[in-house]
Amino acid sequence: MMKKNGKLRLILSVAAVALIFIGAWATEQVNGTTSMVVTVLQKGAVYALIAVSMNLLNGFTGLFSLGQAGFMLVGAYSYAILTIPMAKRAAVYQYYQGGWVQFTIGFLPALLIAGAVAAVFAALIGLPVLRLKGDYLAIATLGFAEIIRAVVQWDTIGPLTNGSNLLKTYPTLKTIMPGNTVLFTFLVVGVCIGLILLLINSTYGRAFKAIRDDEIAAEAMGINLFHHKQMAFVISSFFAGIGGALLAMYQGSLQANSFKSSMTYEILLIVVIGGMGSVSGSVIASFLFIASSEWWLRFLDSETMIGQFKVPLLAPGFRMVVFSVVIMVVVLFFRRGIMGTRELWELGGGRRAKGGIRKA
Repeated sequence: MMKKNGKLRLILSVAAVALIFIGAWATEQVNGTTSMVVTVLQKGAVYALIAVSMNLLNGFTGLFSLGQAGFMLVGAYSYAILTIPMAKRAAVYQYYQGGWVQFTIGFLPALLIAGAVAAVFAALIGLPVLRLKGDYLAIATLGFAEIIRAVVQWDTIGPLTNGSNLLKTYPTLKTIMPGNTVLFTFLVVGVCIGLILLLINSTYGRAFKAIRDDEIAAEAMGINLFHHKQMAFVISSFFAGIGGALLAMYQGSLQANSFKSSMTYEILLIVVIGGMGSVSGSVIASFLFIASSEWWLRFLDSETMIGQFKVPLLAPGFRMVVFSVVIMVVVLFFRRGIMGTRELWELGGGRRAKGGIRKA
């Protein structure tokens, strides 16, 4: 009975994902790329990938890292630098005589290279910082993100990064897949999240969870703590780099100042709201967060008149006040997040017994 229920939940989950794909494609075909629904679907999907990559590290491995924005920046810049057409490099790098990179590659290899470059940075950064724990690790990774943002804007490497100037004219979602940008984003994000799920459900994923639950017990069982922490850190950064590249493709232009520490806090907030240790929770929370901040609460920033009476408080910036209150309510009353440590396909399968055995 348990196996049948598991297969049924898996089939229903796949069917739900297929419906989302079809709905996303139909929405874009009907409304066009300027629709707010399309915007929420695109940006929500990108944030979902970044949140799941952060959850792999913070929720499943128990490493409190705040360097996600830094790895996103590395991935975004790697993608943009490698894909700007040769004919347009002189205009983009007008202050640096055309720049150092004098070749162009396709967008798909550039996406993979963006993740690989972020992973290399993570491997180098992880050698010293992963020996730290808790708040010290968070401060060290946050410092890395701020340092890399400052370095990217350094004029000495301006011929590579264009300094504090915009990077543009690289392939974007609209130029790569006109009319199918949501479907393309969902496909890339879906494949990446699927790979993360396979990792979490593998022996490596069980080792990550063991480290999260009790490092001493995990080490006593023969798990190499540093090796597995390094692996989780590098893999998380790889997908964060791809997420950064997708965000650059969504935005259409790129500047280092947009990758501030507040972006990391947004991603961490999504992970906490969705549930530390739940992939589907991070995905759901990402779409809710983007829909609320970009769409549903937008009216709060506009002055509203009812006859001769002006509605109080409604003014630019009030949206974020209400949004903050909503977040506080969620955190207070749903301390484990929307999903806790469960996944969508695990719902309705009975409660877990004390020994971790699920009752049929």
